[in-house]
Amino acid sequence: MWKPLDVMRDAAQVRSITALFSEDANRAGDFSLNTDGLLFDYSKTSIDAAGRAALVQLAKDADVAAKRDAMFAGEKINVTEDRAVLHTALRNLDGDAVLVDGENVLPEVRETRSRMATLANAVRDGSFPGGGKRITDVVNIGIGGSDLGPLMAVLAMAPYHDGPRCHFISNVDGADATDTLAGLDPETTLVIVASKTFTTQETMLNARTTLAWAGGQAAIERFVAISSDPAKCAEFGIPAERVFGFGDWVGGRYSMWGPIGFSLMLAVGPTAFESFLTGAQAMDQHFCKAEPEVNLPVLLALVGIWNQQVCGHGSRAVLPYEQRLARLPAYLQQLEMESNGKRVAVDGTALSRVAGPVVWGEPGTNGQHAFYQLIHQGRQVVPCEFIVGCEGHEPALQEHHKALVANCLAQSEALLKGRSEVEARAQLAAKGVSGEKLDQLARHKVFEGNRPSTTLVYKKLTPYVLGQIVALYEHRVFVEGVIYGINSFDQWGVELGKELANGLVPAVSGGDYPENASGSTVALLDHILSAQG
Repeated sequence: MWKPLDVMRDAAQVRSITALFSEDANRAGDFSLNTDGLLFDYSKTSIDAAGRAALVQLAKDADVAAKRDAMFAGEKINVTEDRAVLHTALRNLDGDAVLVDGENVLPEVRETRSRMATLANAVRDGSFPGGGKRITDVVNIGIGGSDLGPLMAVLAMAPYHDGPRCHFISNVDGADATDTLAGLDPETTLVIVASKTFTTQETMLNARTTLAWAGGQAAIERFVAISSDPAKCAEFGIPAERVFGFGDWVGGRYSMWGPIGFSLMLAVGPTAFESFLTGAQAMDQHFCKAEPEVNLPVLLALVGIWNQQVCGHGSRAVLPYEQRLARLPAYLQQLEMESNGKRVAVDGTALSRVAGPVVWGEPGTNGQHAFYQLIHQGRQVVPCEFIVGCEGHEPALQEHHKALVANCLAQSEALLKGRSEVEARAQLAAKGVSGEKLDQLARHKVFEGNRPSTTLVYKKLTPYVLGQIVALYEHRVFVEGVIYGINSFDQWGVELGKELANGLVPAVSGGDYPENASGSTVALLDHILSAQG
């Protein structure tokens, strides 16, 4: 399956991307895709026509289309946990039926969303009876998928906020709860406790701390639970009418389309939240219907596979030139690395190649003044994914947006073209630099260029567009996972550390040390306990 690409490796790694533009006057159009308001330009990569054909064949050989259809049909493609994978059902707004074990899950999904909307409207219009005072602030307590997605989306949708202010507590570090709650009024704060099992260590500790801050059980009327275990919620004191659940066929990092996204619904309202779902559903439909050559999630995945498997690049920078997408790289970091950071295939056999790159990034232009030095002149090549809108939300600040767009395009151009030593010398000479100093400085001012990047362009960041973008990346992860032959929907790698932490909690409190603790861990415990007095 991989052989056609493997034989291209040597040529691809030395290929000039600028030469590809010289050879094909229409390359920018030939290697881009424009669909439903999104333009994906992958022309600034080393993929040529033969490479693209081999990539598309790779997707066909991996049976991506059939496995995609199996996912949407509710088959249990998460084989290690014997679960269906149906986060897409949470944004299925007009389908007739989605079956899991023969049962249509859509009626319950829609009934839950309706209940969420009813409560959200009550909170937003002041009729929520949680103690008599109008809710001005919302605190979402969760971690991982119960935090990264809703936090990212709430920040992204700031121009559409017309509800209570939203805050987030995730870290078990007490500083997170302390700093988040500082300045809030317990009597006007609604608290969302988001934990599917209602047992997540960090979340439940933060929930208990926040309940105490709010006034104990007398304040429980201002608490909402997002959980699939209403019995545990009842033990905490939250009644069933304020519990919103979802099926085990929704993974945490894919869950913001349902109850986990309640904070977003409170911030922007049910109508805008539905627009967010509509954008995602539109991407689902495109993913299901478009041929691989013109299928945006498939192409995005194939470009990533080319950069990693053919060109040997082990990381990927996500660079949104949109300040309100500041948390998108962190969200995608979990989405991609928790999904595809695996060592074995679905059948348990060892993978023959590394699956999934390191994903990182920051918004532009901030990143330019932090790590772009390495991206431009470091010895390792980091493929970059630029994301930018044609318009901003600040009509009085058009100069700002024009500068933002110019910087985004300039960075991708600089990565492509670089600057030769001849050009560097000419530039220095024009400034009056000569002799030995010119010889020395010129080498420092050389940019090798030929560094791959893609650019995703949208008109304006709206709820619909945000839904499109997030669903696009979800499906990209799925396609990559299918091609690598892994299960993208479990996360066993997070378990061992949690298990060991549970054993170390008594030791940190002065109790017995774990029997099998390493010498290093014992020494660290000794030092910490000694320092604590």
